[in-house]
Amino acid sequence: MPRHLLLVGLPGSGKTTVGRLVAEALGAPLVDIDGLLVRQTGMPVSQIFGMLGEPEFRRMEREAVRAACAGEPAVLVPGGGWAAQPGELEEAARTCCIIYLKCDPEVAARRVEEGEERPLLASEDPVARMRSLLEAREPYYAQAEFQIVTSSRPAEATAEEVLRIARTAGGW
Repeated sequence: MPRHLLLVGLPGSGKTTVGRLVAEALGAPLVDIDGLLVRQTGMPVSQIFGMLGEPEFRRMEREAVRAACAGEPAVLVPGGGWAAQPGELEEAARTCCIIYLKCDPEVAARRVEEGEERPLLASEDPVARMRSLLEAREPYYAQAEFQIVTSSRPAEATAEEVLRIARTAGGW
């Protein structure tokens, strides 16, 4: 039976875009954890953070990832901060092939500016904030079974690499 494919990395590293491409190619479900929480609460992530606080958001996120890991094999895309919660990667590694989409902070910040608002990146210097996030989270991300550098690579090429890993190490 295939293992879940779990993509980790900074906001803007390509997790959702690549996850969508990979899920489509495999005919597998895509579980976008932020999207799931938005649907469950009826609030955008920024509002969940604002009204409930980051600790409650992280608790909800942990529960959603654990529930997804208990389900049928899927492509799982948690938010960038999920992996930096102690013990979560180790727990997920039991049922998931974890792939770190590694991205330069400058590239990630540029990509995020083009997308939806992200509460932890709201600052006057998004690149500095992204560097800070990377510094704090890199030790966690580096625990992933595989790493793919995404900074100068189109999403389609990254997805092809994830598919190669899925077929060789993930049992797909």
